[in-house]
Amino acid sequence: MAVAQKKKDILICEKNSGVLKLLRAFFRKRDDYLPKFTRTEGLALLAQITKRRPDALIIGSPDGLMHIAPLEVVCPIIAIVSASVTEGIRAVMKSGIESYLISPFHEDELECRLKVALQGKGWLTRLYREKKDLQNLIDLLSLFSSTLNPQEVLYFIVKKISEMIDVNRCSIVSIDAGDPGFAYVVSTSENPGITNLKLDLGKYPEIRQVLFLRKPLFIRDALKDPVMKEVRDIIAPIGIRSILVIPVIFRNEIIGTLLLRASRSSSAFTRREITLCTAIANASSNALNNAFLYDRLHKEKTLFERLAITDYLTGVYNIRYFYGRLEEEFSRAERYKIPLSCMMFDIDFFKKINDTYGHRIGDITLREFAQFVKGHMRKSDIFARYGGEEFILLLPQTSAQGAMSEAERIRKAVKEHYFNALREKGKITVSIGMASTPHGDIRSPDDLITCADNALFTAKNRGRNQVAVYPAS
Repeated sequence: MAVAQKKKDILICEKNSGVLKLLRAFFRKRDDYLPKFTRTEGLALLAQITKRRPDALIIGSPDGLMHIAPLEVVCPIIAIVSASVTEGIRAVMKSGIESYLISPFHEDELECRLKVALQGKGWLTRLYREKKDLQNLIDLLSLFSSTLNPQEVLYFIVKKISEMIDVNRCSIVSIDAGDPGFAYVVSTSENPGITNLKLDLGKYPEIRQVLFLRKPLFIRDALKDPVMKEVRDIIAPIGIRSILVIPVIFRNEIIGTLLLRASRSSSAFTRREITLCTAIANASSNALNNAFLYDRLHKEKTLFERLAITDYLTGVYNIRYFYGRLEEEFSRAERYKIPLSCMMFDIDFFKKINDTYGHRIGDITLREFAQFVKGHMRKSDIFARYGGEEFILLLPQTSAQGAMSEAERIRKAVKEHYFNALREKGKITVSIGMASTPHGDIRSPDDLITCADNALFTAKNRGRNQVAVYPAS
């Protein structure tokens, strides 16, 4: 059964009655055209052309061409020169229109012009699409240069592709070398919030194929392609027909084994769409590499900064960082007339632990103690190792009464905790000395620490496993 050809849509903008008579007679004899006569001009005509998207425009010259810019018209134009031949041809030449007829004209001439114009429309459409694709690539590269955030770059890629071509889903997939049986969707056009969705590679043979061959894979029909044979029953209900997987390669290496995977159910990907996705993957590789490099350097910088303020053995703040924060909090407490408290901790009889179990067990106990106290303090408090088995805790905006309550709570929690490294004798106790501002003896940050240390000395002299407050009563 023959398929009826679609009629060619011809928009006609002409005022000359003689030309209109010729045109009407011409189109009455032909069933393969769908003529639409209009009297609109200027911007209204341009809007009509944009909305209707005719296969060709027939327009009078010079009158019709005076009101539009032919370069803005996205279809072939045939100009009809009628009243003033000289002015009409001059207008045609000035506008850059290549196809025109001088009235009166023979029907065969118009037929020939229309066939050439319609053939040219295919070329124009292709050129327009290629121009748009090129502009989208330029826009994408511009977006890449605006950020060094890998997640933003990844989402730029999938979002732009989903805008440029018709896809059900477009995703960037990462494969973990340490876990080859699984992949992770690190970015998808469906939802910018999805950044680490786990995939079982047993259900994605197309991804396994690309990892093995290290080159793009195009599947025209997923229900017929042998690559997808093992998962046909899974994908059939979903309706996925065409799949495209492209490795993102930088300097002959798949970046973090990243893959661009697009799929859709409506039709197979065209050559133009495959070329476009490949171009985007290639264009994005350098930007992604820079983004990942920046991200890795940023993480290393953060790690070095954290190491610089952390006690290597216990994992809590070191005394250098503590002193910096103490200066800030003491200054703020004085400026705003708010209380500030400080506690000094000393693990009771810690030397005996070292002598009994050895220094290695002693170090493990110190770390466990530090992490235990850290887990029982408030987020606003600053906890640090002071030296040896001594620790110090700063409590901003905390009065002596509030600090005393906190100190007792921590002391009791330590006493009841079982420390794994000490085996059968897994209990320890702690002595705590505490000082608070405002107080007449405390005029500087060093005074606050000194007073807390004096209180700690009092707690130890009174028998340990207790809290002492400066000044001793």
